[in-house]
Amino acid sequence: MAIESVQLGRTGLRVSELPFGTWRFGRETAAGRLEVGRERALNLLDTYAEAGGRTIDTADVYGGGDSEEWIGDWLSGRDREDYVIASKVYFPTGDDDPNRGGLNRKHVRRQVEASCDRLGTDYLDVLFIHRWDEATPTRELMRTLTGLVDDGLVNYLGASTFRPNAWRVARANELARQQGWEPFTVTQPRYNLVDREIEGTYLEWCRDGGLAILPWSPLAQGFLTGKYERGEGVPEEARAADSDRWADRYLTEANFGALDVLREVADEVDATPAQTALAWQIHHPVVTAPLVGARTVEQLEENLGAADVTLDDDQVERLSAAKAGPFEDLG
Repeated sequence: MAIESVQLGRTGLRVSELPFGTWRFGRETAAGRLEVGRERALNLLDTYAEAGGRTIDTADVYGGGDSEEWIGDWLSGRDREDYVIASKVYFPTGDDDPNRGGLNRKHVRRQVEASCDRLGTDYLDVLFIHRWDEATPTRELMRTLTGLVDDGLVNYLGASTFRPNAWRVARANELARQQGWEPFTVTQPRYNLVDREIEGTYLEWCRDGGLAILPWSPLAQGFLTGKYERGEGVPEEARAADSDRWADRYLTEANFGALDVLREVADEVDATPAQTALAWQIHHPVVTAPLVGARTVEQLEENLGAADVTLDDDQVERLSAAKAGPFEDLG
C-alpha cells in the first residue's frame, strides 16, 4: 500500500489521504474493556508510518491524556517535522474547576499548552474545537484561537462536530474575516455511507467555502466492515455490544440495504467492505481525507489498504445512492 498526500482545503498544508485517528488509545468502554493499551498503540503508530502515513489525529481527552502521551513517546524517536499532528479541545478535564471545560479562553489556552507538553512538541499543526460551547461568545473564541496562531502554538484551526452546524462555522468565519482573525479552514463531521446527515447544507457549504473535510466514523462504528447480519443482533464480543444505542441506530433495514450494495461493489473490486467504504470517501469530490482507526495492527493494515482500491464512476454513484435521501442538515 502507498498512502498519498492531499491538499488540506485551501491551506498550503498537505495531509495523508487516510489520517490516523487515535480515539481508541487508552480508552475504556462502558463495560471496562481497554481498547488499545500503550504497547499496541506504539505498534499501530509504527504500522501507520511504515505505510507512509504522516497525519495523526488525537484529543486532550482521549484516554484521559494517554493518547497524546503515547504519541509523544513515539514521536520522541522520530523527526516531529515529518508529521502533521492534530488535537482537540472542549470536553471537561477536571471535576472541581468549572473553567476546566468548554471553549473559554482560560481552558483553551491551558489545554493547548498541556497537549503540546504531552505530545512533546512546541506546536499543533491543527487545533479542532471538539464541540461548540453555547456559553462562550464567538468573538471570545475566535480571538483566543487567533492568539494561539499568533503565538506559534497552532498553525490551522478546525471544527469537529456531532451534529451538522454549518451556520456556526459560517458565523465564526465571517466574524474572523471582518476582524482580520484566523478562520476555521478544516471541519471534522461524522460522515459515511449510512450517516449522511451532512448532505444538504454542511457538505455543500464546505465545498463552496473551500474548507477541508476530514470525516470521523467513516465505517459507521464498525457497521460497514460487513461483520453484522440481518436478524442476528450484536455478538457479545463485538465492541458495539458495549452500547445499547448502537444497534438501534445501525441495525436497520435501510442500512442493511446500503451494506448489500457495499458488499457487491467490494466483490467487484476484490476488496473488503471496510476498504470499499473508505475508498468511496477517498473518491468523494468533496471529502478531503477520512480518519481511520483500529484496535489491532491487522485492522489498521486492512483499512489502509483502501488507498489501493480504485472505484469507477458507476461504482461511486451506486454507493452514493445506496441509502435513499435527501439528507437534511440537522443543525
